[in-house]
Amino acid sequence: MRITDLISLCFENLRRRKGRTALTVIGVVVGTCSIVVMVSLGIAMNVGFDEMIAEMGDLTKIDVYNWGNQGKEVKLDDKAIAEISALDHVNIATPIYNARYLSASIFSGKNNRYQMDAYNIVGMYPEAIQALQYELQQGEYLKDAPGSGEIKKVPVLVGQNAGYNFMDTKKRRDNYRYPGMTDAKGNPLPPFVDVTKDKLILKTNVNDTTDTSLKSLEYELEVKGVMVEDYQKGYVTSAGIVMDLNLLKRLEAEYMKANKIKDPNYGKTGYDNVTVKVDNIDNVTEVEKKIQELGFSTDSMNSWRENMQKQSQTIQVVLGSLGAVSLFVAALSIVNTMTMAIYERTREIGVMKVLGCGLSKIRSMFLIEAGMIGFLGGIIGIAVSYTLSFVLNHFGPALMSMGLGSMLPMFGSRVSVIPPWLALLGIVFSTVIGVLSGIAPANRAMQISALEAIRHE
Repeated sequence: MRITDLISLCFENLRRRKGRTALTVIGVVVGTCSIVVMVSLGIAMNVGFDEMIAEMGDLTKIDVYNWGNQGKEVKLDDKAIAEISALDHVNIATPIYNARYLSASIFSGKNNRYQMDAYNIVGMYPEAIQALQYELQQGEYLKDAPGSGEIKKVPVLVGQNAGYNFMDTKKRRDNYRYPGMTDAKGNPLPPFVDVTKDKLILKTNVNDTTDTSLKSLEYELEVKGVMVEDYQKGYVTSAGIVMDLNLLKRLEAEYMKANKIKDPNYGKTGYDNVTVKVDNIDNVTEVEKKIQELGFSTDSMNSWRENMQKQSQTIQVVLGSLGAVSLFVAALSIVNTMTMAIYERTREIGVMKVLGCGLSKIRSMFLIEAGMIGFLGGIIGIAVSYTLSFVLNHFGPALMSMGLGSMLPMFGSRVSVIPPWLALLGIVFSTVIGVLSGIAPANRAMQISALEAIRHE
């Protein structure tokens, strides 16, 4: 008997017992649907956790600090940054540098009428700005600044609302403007300075006004782009200024020289902290561990994510176990159906044996029938699961808002998530359960005596 003949015979046997087959398939459908939907609730929780943490910060970002892990003495300098950048899966590593010794103001307008305190100037590697996903409202990203020569123009990126930080020094009242401010007629008032068009001059403050030998330095700021406000990236995206790290350090060094500021430890203690961008969220743990092995302390959103994932996995196991009970009942139903089939087809089995059909073929026939029941139930069960998932995702939030969905574990934008691997696993699992449920009846069919089977009425 060929395999095609065997499959055709199995289909015919199932077709002849439509009612019993349908009831058994329904049992498998319920079991498959229970497991898949239950697990999908846990997966949705996991996705919701990721969405919630992503709103709090970048999941692929690691902050590295300039103090030792477990008491080790380390220095977060350029050499250390080069080592971190060379690690696998690291896209970029850059200091977020604030010049502690640079004291300056920014002026604009005729006779420097408008003034802004330059307290929020940040230095970064130019290539890191785009890699860290600082979005631009307009303009272009920074390029590497010249490493030597006289500094004439300083290329910078400014925050979205940086223009509102300027004060009108000619007025005693109404000398400030803020985003959303309107005039008496309700018309929005623009900032005093258009940072993309007006000339901006960075002028350093004199450290000691009584010392006439000290001088103020002036630099023209060249605005290359305007950043989109994003407080996850920091206040600098709203009202700050970003420039090339090395250029900022040169400005700071010139300021210290002009104001006779001496610090024997300047440049020797390393950076306070460095931001590391990892290529994929799944590699954050590995990269963070390697950085810690270099001796540095780290912090990332990944530790929170892992704790939440452990909670989610526990809930998935519990929910999946509840669904497995239904599939176990369905397995018993398959055993019962196949056992009844043996009693009904005892004479048929005897005839097959007398005609020379091998025991393995008879066994395979019952296993295939049981597997077909499991497979068909799995296919329909997955279809029903997707339907239920659609209903939960569209009506679950509404039920929760009405206080009727308190049992739904919703932590994100969706209540249920069924990825392709879960659908495939559900079909395979139900088919395997069907085959395993058919083993005992198939072995029973093999043990039936041919002569007794033929005499069976």
